[in-house]
Amino acid sequence: MSRERTRRELPPVQEHIDKLRKVVEEGNYYGALQMYKSISARYVTAQRFSEALDILFSGACLELEHGLVNCGADLSILFVDTLVKGKSPCNDETLDRIRSMYKLFPRVPVPPHLVDVSDDEDVQNLQESLGEARSRVENLTSFMRAAIKWSAEFGGPSTGYPELHAMLADYLYTECPELDMVRISRHFVRAEDPEKFASMLINFMGRCYPGEDDLAIARAVLMYLSMGNMKDANFMMDEIKRQAETKNPELSESDLIQFISYLLETLQRDALPLFNMLRVKFKSCIDREPLLHELLDEIAERFYGVQRKNPLQGMFGDIFKMMG
Repeated sequence: MSRERTRRELPPVQEHIDKLRKVVEEGNYYGALQMYKSISARYVTAQRFSEALDILFSGACLELEHGLVNCGADLSILFVDTLVKGKSPCNDETLDRIRSMYKLFPRVPVPPHLVDVSDDEDVQNLQESLGEARSRVENLTSFMRAAIKWSAEFGGPSTGYPELHAMLADYLYTECPELDMVRISRHFVRAEDPEKFASMLINFMGRCYPGEDDLAIARAVLMYLSMGNMKDANFMMDEIKRQAETKNPELSESDLIQFISYLLETLQRDALPLFNMLRVKFKSCIDREPLLHELLDEIAERFYGVQRKNPLQGMFGDIFKMMG
């Protein structure tokens, strides 16, 4: 009875949206944040999820437009939480709203003149700039991870809607002060856009430390293969080689890249002995990163039915990937 009375007593949602817009435009950003949370909660309690989503979407966009990233992120995450509570399906309308909020998260690269610090003021400015960048990335990541999980549970692919993975990967690559290529790659291989992923890796080759380029490429191809995606793995390798001919001709001479080339040929046939022989022959370059061995174990299981020594390895790997 109380819930029914609440449903009847709540005013039209547009009244709240207009009122809260004025609060934001007056500069009371944090006060508005608390009002957005409390008012939307009343609609959620009354199971009027659509109207709660209208309030939260309006608030997230307004806060982000005014540069309040923390406030905007809080409301964006609460928006996704409300999608889950209302069991809202993954559809174009909701994805459009997620895209709109995502685009409002600022992209503010570290100013070039701060890279070469020469005095205390420069150091302080650089530290502040890096701290703000990390905060933006953490906020956006929390929002997009929640959206990916929602999409996986309510109508999207089991690994999450591909475009959401692409959006997060792109933001991590362009905005994160310390690049985590493992994390970025895990999202890109689920984005169903190998051409964009290949372009990103080519860009990375021009800014990474020596020895990181072939490792990033090998990791990406192995991630595709661990998912059984031969098509995109081959496309990735062909595209990288094509673009690297002029930009980085030495890349093809890397032992790790040679191993990947041989591996792609081997996986096209039933050749487990050759697969094992390649792992032995190129062990020294595979040893450069433990993740490569884990991915190769997954590939052996997927393509040749080889059971892992530790059956929990894949389980924890999958959990980690979802959390990334």
